[in-house]
Amino acid sequence: MVAPQPFFRPRGTPFSVLHRIRALTRLGHRVDLVTYPFGETPDIDGLEVHRAARPPAVRDVRIGPSIAKLFLDIPVFSTSRRMALSGDYDLFHSHEEAGVLGSWLRRRAGLPHLYDMHSSLPQQFANFGRWDLPGVVPAFRALERFTLDGADGVIAVCPELADHVTASGFAGPLEMIENTMDFDAPPASHAESAALRERLGVGQARLVVYTGTLEPYQGMDLLVQAAAAVPAAVPDVRFVIVGGRPEQVRALEAAVRGAGLVERFVLTGSVAPTDVFRYLEIADALVTCRVRGTNTPLKVYQYLRSGRPIVATDVRSHTQVLGPDTAELVPATADAIASGLVRVLTDPSRARELASNAARLAEERYGERRYVEAVERIVNATVADAPFEPAA
Repeated sequence: MVAPQPFFRPRGTPFSVLHRIRALTRLGHRVDLVTYPFGETPDIDGLEVHRAARPPAVRDVRIGPSIAKLFLDIPVFSTSRRMALSGDYDLFHSHEEAGVLGSWLRRRAGLPHLYDMHSSLPQQFANFGRWDLPGVVPAFRALERFTLDGADGVIAVCPELADHVTASGFAGPLEMIENTMDFDAPPASHAESAALRERLGVGQARLVVYTGTLEPYQGMDLLVQAAAAVPAAVPDVRFVIVGGRPEQVRALEAAVRGAGLVERFVLTGSVAPTDVFRYLEIADALVTCRVRGTNTPLKVYQYLRSGRPIVATDVRSHTQVLGPDTAELVPATADAIASGLVRVLTDPSRARELASNAARLAEERYGERRYVEAVERIVNATVADAPFEPAA
């Protein structure tokens, strides 16, 4: 498996990579992962992590396209090529831009290629505006075409991507596997939840909780603006923001200070992935304010399982999973977000209905057994569909 990401760090694609590995090892497979020289190494039986060399000028890597990623991908691809050609493997499982390498190596190494598509690369470059330059998006559109042409199987993480793969003409095995697998952990006791509230300094306040990254497309600026309007209807409301790099947390703190809302916000920064659900459990409402994008964020599936009402902007990232019966869907404006939060915080029957419907959807469609079975199906179908035999 090749994941050109800092692995592991608590953000979208690394979470997905981690859960794919957990499913594969539960199915009895051994996984050798080639990845960046950054991140924590999880303790998983059957996983061996191979970290590619760090280029001298690169100290870290941020979310989204960057020059640093280009430099980091060179040693990742070199290490992956050497390992793939060793004859020790029976499947090449690629994530994101490593799909280009997988398609190039497919016949050279005689390895079936499973492409794990977390986003459309040309769309990602267009979304990160600083890269929407003449020639860049068309070049990555051609690379995406090359990747799909050289894949024996494809995993798409959301309906939008599955439709994109089908529309491209890909006719091989395709499985939509949402980023739904969660960590095994018992529910927090009342005492543990009380202790967390005390540590956060929120007492018995009504809590609106957000978990995830603090990238601009997450709409944190809208949430800060919305937070100014909610206390008129919910005087004891507090906002707990879980996640974000230190520099992003500092920027958000500055925005909160500028809005005069310091007493309303608690910013935790990044927490251990296994602790995120503790914050969901103390919430009175969960919020996600994403303003653009089509990939459904991992937090949506965690929110569904939480037993708490969800307020979400009505962008495609959310609506391909959430509907009006499972979330309070609102336009991506500060006023609409504030109104949605007030509705679920002041209408207990509406809040209970949304939370109950969300939990039912999570159990019926996004359970762990379904996830592992889908991974097993696509691995078996990819190997069966390949034009050559995998290594014995």
